[in-house]
Amino acid sequence: MEDKKTEIKRIIKDTKSLPTLPGIIFKLSSLAEDDKASVHEMAKLISSDHILSAKVLRLVNSPFYGFSGRVSTISNALILLGVNVIRSLALSSSIFEMMEKNTVGLWEHSFGTAVAANVISRKLKLPESEEISTAALLHDIGKVMIKIKLEEDYKQLLSLINQKELSMREAETELLGTDHTEIGEWIAQTWFLPDKLTEPIACHHNVKKSSVHQMKTSVVHVADVLVKASGFGFSGDDFVPLIQPAAWKKIGLDETLLQEIVEETEDKLIDARNFSIEVQSTGERQT
Repeated sequence: MEDKKTEIKRIIKDTKSLPTLPGIIFKLSSLAEDDKASVHEMAKLISSDHILSAKVLRLVNSPFYGFSGRVSTISNALILLGVNVIRSLALSSSIFEMMEKNTVGLWEHSFGTAVAANVISRKLKLPESEEISTAALLHDIGKVMIKIKLEEDYKQLLSLINQKELSMREAETELLGTDHTEIGEWIAQTWFLPDKLTEPIACHHNVKKSSVHQMKTSVVHVADVLVKASGFGFSGDDFVPLIQPAAWKKIGLDETLLQEIVEETEDKLIDARNFSIEVQSTGERQT
């Protein structure tokens, strides 16, 4: 089991094996840490890659941020969402392009979870709701790595799930000696993502484990459960877990609030479905 974990860590540490954009991302990170750097400088850097900037703007204008076609420049995106969110979207744009082509169900689940997280965050009037949505978008990034880089293992995982009626996470632990949350954490650390994004990725299946950013983790956890229950997208199995007591308590959920969140999320998922269909049809026209 340890050999498999070591292999996975090696793949992740080899930056060439992950669809990252290290040059631009490291420069953007350096600018973000420079008090004298301006939004204009950061926007100019991202905009220097026209394909990347187009992908980022498409995600910014998607249903889960609520701007729907109103953000036309990277400068506006940086002002509205902040450097950390845009940096994360820049990083994730390539890997999600792969998902759109190869793992549509997982793309839709991740996207739907981001939509639900945005609904919950705004309902609770939480600060940094956009960052919570971004953490939700990235929460299953570990599954993407398994699907793209460990294809044979991924096929065996699906067989295990069907044969033993396991959840994806149980099958991953049995076959790989780790699971997508830990793999996702390794990826986030390799990408130098901030803790407020890394922790929800690492702890969305174990909210009690989240120490510093438990509210963000709780929102991502609840969003993940609600989207699985809705049947929107496919995360690898049909198992719908219960909302964990730690998340229920942290958010302050009750039956009335939960019902309001569910109803609003269902409405938003209609927009998300239309967006997903548009993305897929655009991809088909480009291929």
